[in-house]
Amino acid sequence: MSNSVNPPDLRPDLARAKVSKSARKGQPTIGMVSLGCPKALVDSERILTRLRAEGYGISPDYAGADAVIVNTCGFLDSAKAESLEAIGEALAENGRVIVTGCLGANPEYITGAHPKVLAVTGAHQYEQVLDAVHKAVPPAPDPFVDLLPATGVSLTPRHYSYLKISEGCNHKCKFCIIPDMRGRLASRPAHAILREAEKLIENGVRELLVISQDTSAYGLDRKYDLNPWKGGEVRSHITDLARELGQMDAWVRLHYVYPYPHVRDLIPLMADGLILPYMDIPFQHAHPSVLKRMARPAAGAKTLDEIAAWREICPDITLRSTFIVGFPGETESEFQTLLDWLEEAQLDRVGCFQYEDVAGARSNDLPDHVAAEIKQERWERFMEVSQRISAAKLEAKVGRVLEVIVDEIDEDAATCRTMADAPEIDGNLFIDEGFDGLTVGDIVKVEVDEAGDYDLWGRLI
Repeated sequence: MSNSVNPPDLRPDLARAKVSKSARKGQPTIGMVSLGCPKALVDSERILTRLRAEGYGISPDYAGADAVIVNTCGFLDSAKAESLEAIGEALAENGRVIVTGCLGANPEYITGAHPKVLAVTGAHQYEQVLDAVHKAVPPAPDPFVDLLPATGVSLTPRHYSYLKISEGCNHKCKFCIIPDMRGRLASRPAHAILREAEKLIENGVRELLVISQDTSAYGLDRKYDLNPWKGGEVRSHITDLARELGQMDAWVRLHYVYPYPHVRDLIPLMADGLILPYMDIPFQHAHPSVLKRMARPAAGAKTLDEIAAWREICPDITLRSTFIVGFPGETESEFQTLLDWLEEAQLDRVGCFQYEDVAGARSNDLPDHVAAEIKQERWERFMEVSQRISAAKLEAKVGRVLEVIVDEIDEDAATCRTMADAPEIDGNLFIDEGFDGLTVGDIVKVEVDEAGDYDLWGRLI
């Protein structure tokens, strides 16, 4: 029920939810459908953690739940349609549905399609969700086993976890309505993030995936204030936070990093092995005129210089990005500039989606929208270039010894990821011989002996 995702060609930032049964006899139970990105998944985990602490059980199916929470996505029209479909399915299968998440910023849109939902709340409005649950399904705690301090409910495998450091975004990109749904930047105190990271690692997490709407801007709203930590102080700034996280016994991977000048201060931390040599940066385009129409805080030529500087400090750095093709007004010449930039940048991991109008986005009103067939043709050309680059980069890894983390084991192979691969969105490394002694979450060394367009194969050292 909870394993629902948007189309991968449209949403490169997916997060897979996994709910296991955890209810005692007679316990009120709540189901959860979590859609969309890792930030929404963290919201779902927090809601379920609070509910479990109040004596509710978590149901993995509709039939076993007294009510169902649907955590929606509203990033694109296709995501909104999927959210409405999930709400309809939950209503048909269970009948008692509470809606939260990004789409909840527009409650009339939801109640217009599904008037029978019990309540609608916006993104990260945890208290309102709990109030709605209390009203629909009153808690009935057992004083002997419930109301204990909650260990976090995790919707990801035990060995990795998303670590959300802030909410909201101060950018006003014309294609995006996330600031309208999630508000302006609101950073968490550094010591609260670090405490959460320590608890996650104590509970077996081997990899922390740092997420937000704008990771580079972390702490700006707090004026980079000082926070007490380990007998000293730590600044609410991404560089200081990353340095502290890097002292812990886990891989640390950064997502949604805007290429501000101070990002270059993170690269030495990668070169020194404190955090993974991996950055997920949403470039979106390379032509300055398109970026200006998007209202993006970036410039293609300067970005190439930054990338070259990063690679000089940390040659093994992996760069992932996402791009939009067919943005209103995009000419063939502007698109060709993007392809040329891609050839020069030689990014390791690339996601691409075709521009879509989103209700409420300012880009809808721009002139010269690109025809659907042209968007499709440009997407295919873009993916052809990016696939060729990916295949060449992976082929260059054959013969190298890499550290990998084990994600899954079945009778055929151990599915792993290298430091260059984030879960759900990047490639895998498969070990199909001699993997019997491995356990999920192990970090081991592998010699790469084969490469494909997006995946690797190797053998244990």
